[in-house]
Amino acid sequence: MALHSTAFRFTAVSSSSRTSVTHYSGSAIFRQNNIKASGFSSRSTASTSRCRVEGKATTRDNGLPEPNESSLVVCFGEMLIDFVPTISGLSLAEAPAFKKAPGGAPANVAVGIARLGGSSAFIGKVGEDEFGYMLADILKENNVNSEGMRFDPGARTALAFVTLRNDGEREFMFYRNPSADMLLQEAELDLNLIKKAKIFHYGSISLITEPCKSAHLAATKTAADAGVILSYDPNLRLPLWPSPESAREGILSIWETADIIKISEEEISFLTKGEDPYDDAVVRKLYHPNLKLLLVTEGPDGCRYYTKDFSGRVKGFKVDAVDTTGAGDAFVAGILSQIAADLSLLQREDKLRDALEFANACGALTVMERGAIPALPSREAVLHAMLKPVA
Repeated sequence: MALHSTAFRFTAVSSSSRTSVTHYSGSAIFRQNNIKASGFSSRSTASTSRCRVEGKATTRDNGLPEPNESSLVVCFGEMLIDFVPTISGLSLAEAPAFKKAPGGAPANVAVGIARLGGSSAFIGKVGEDEFGYMLADILKENNVNSEGMRFDPGARTALAFVTLRNDGEREFMFYRNPSADMLLQEAELDLNLIKKAKIFHYGSISLITEPCKSAHLAATKTAADAGVILSYDPNLRLPLWPSPESAREGILSIWETADIIKISEEEISFLTKGEDPYDDAVVRKLYHPNLKLLLVTEGPDGCRYYTKDFSGRVKGFKVDAVDTTGAGDAFVAGILSQIAADLSLLQREDKLRDALEFANACGALTVMERGAIPALPSREAVLHAMLKPVA
């Protein structure tokens, strides 16, 4: 299956070379510290051998499980092009060449679910340009329903340059302001598609600017009114917001409407203004009365889970990390694919732990390749990794 990966060479990286990209009127550069790149910690083969993974026995012609429309997960938000350096351990300025790879957190989750044999759809907007058409093809090739995808003739598809340096620091540069994903309007929403979902998943980047913010809120309300489970991954990208205060306010403005929330250690510290993300009492402050499941990802160390009745930790898998981009999205795809197939996971701790081990394996496998969508694993690869150490 073609993944449209191509190397792009830039002969120089300077302020003048950046301004030469005339189609993109704005950019943002930021770094995330303390991202562990050494891998995911190991869990014994004995414990993985008893895992139960939910799914149907029927298959498609290509050997993947047949998706069940009643377990549809609709993902809302941005889809863009990630440019990843062909050589690891260099800053963006030092990288001699880049490989383009489709990305964007909600789109990553949609493709991840489909790769795992689940049923998914994507709602969002891209430019009416070559990159936009490429992204639409990627969704179709991965069996993601793209009926809710829109094309903007007046704005370009967003670009992001991503790299992982030797010191474990991820560096990003976005080209948007405005990119097409920011311009999705409420009138362009496929409301019928949203109402068909078992789970409606979204992030916070679509809350930053209008008209996409209003479209986001309208889509979420439609899903909630239809009894759809709401899944939220804030996916903090601080420099895209006007200020840290506006980011915190925006992320928390929809917090109490979500049924499932996935956050990272760094996001806990940000939302609680510096409190200890490893303190259960601190995490419990973020648990609102209507929440069904709060998940905290810990990179190579696995994840923690919190419900009204129980909480715990599930260890990860040890791998040699190449690129951590998309690992969290692969984790979300893994757990949502399982919950969509069996809602009893939200009440049964034993089944939830098995599903989270599956999700941890999804994240571990993803960091072993460059790019987000190209690295998302198949169901077969995940099950193999759970039975046999991946590194």
